[in-house]
Amino acid sequence: MSAWILAVEGTSAGEQVALLLVLFAALLHAIFGAMQKGRFDPWTTRAAIDVCLVLISVPFALFVVPWPHGQEWWLFAGALVIHFLYKSGMAAAYQRGAFTVVYPVVRGTAPLFAVFGAWLIFGETFAPLQWFGLGCLLAGIFGLALYNILYLVKDRGSLLPALGMAVFTGMMVAAYTTFDAFAIRTTPNPFTFVVWFFFLCSLDFPVLWVWLHARGRVATPEWRPLFTRGVIGAFVAYGSFGSVLLATRLGKVGEAAALRETSIVFAALIGWLILKDTVGPRRIALMCLIALGAVFIELGS
Repeated sequence: MSAWILAVEGTSAGEQVALLLVLFAALLHAIFGAMQKGRFDPWTTRAAIDVCLVLISVPFALFVVPWPHGQEWWLFAGALVIHFLYKSGMAAAYQRGAFTVVYPVVRGTAPLFAVFGAWLIFGETFAPLQWFGLGCLLAGIFGLALYNILYLVKDRGSLLPALGMAVFTGMMVAAYTTFDAFAIRTTPNPFTFVVWFFFLCSLDFPVLWVWLHARGRVATPEWRPLFTRGVIGAFVAYGSFGSVLLATRLGKVGEAAALRETSIVFAALIGWLILKDTVGPRRIALMCLIALGAVFIELGS
């Protein structure tokens, strides 16, 4: 599989594969985000997912893919710090605000910084039609967040802290998108980075959860349903984050960051179908604007 990835890298076929990977990642990322807002507090859910990610990754990291060496270890150290900040911000935002408010703000903030980071580090630029598409996409995302704030939020006491954490988390999404793209392009075997990333960067939250639990900050959960959610979440994470990691190696980082935010459409559908949120004609129009923006970004490439 790694040989095929390396063979299509830098080709038009590789760009098409990157597009499919990003859209697949968008769907799974919306599912992954919704899983952290539900029966268990977001700290506990994320810790359970990370435990399962470690268990799944260990045999592949130790016995299947090549081991990292040299400066690659420093790349994992950087990824660990950035992703810890992202996961902590996401859990704190979910703890303070509604999923339908927090998620659009996170996803809308991220591509703004990611496009700038892709220009600064990789020298990537957007064509005029792509900038128009990005504008449509962001207008739809932030419009959806504003609509949810105005019409769906009942408890406004924690709204500002939730929005603040959502913006911070969006910045961390942009940071890890850019950093991870640099790291996976630097690592000779892309699957070495993917597998060892999930192994090493999933060790932090279980340790944090033990510390929080010892201080009475999180309750003791029902282990069986939590483990089930952890296993499902781990496989969803592998599909979502793994797909976008490979996409940033095969395609442009800025385009991947923008197109991934079509996950907000899937998130809105999840909020409607599963979390029983209200979806009316205005929200449908905003979701169509997001989808239209994604189409323009791809057509302009």
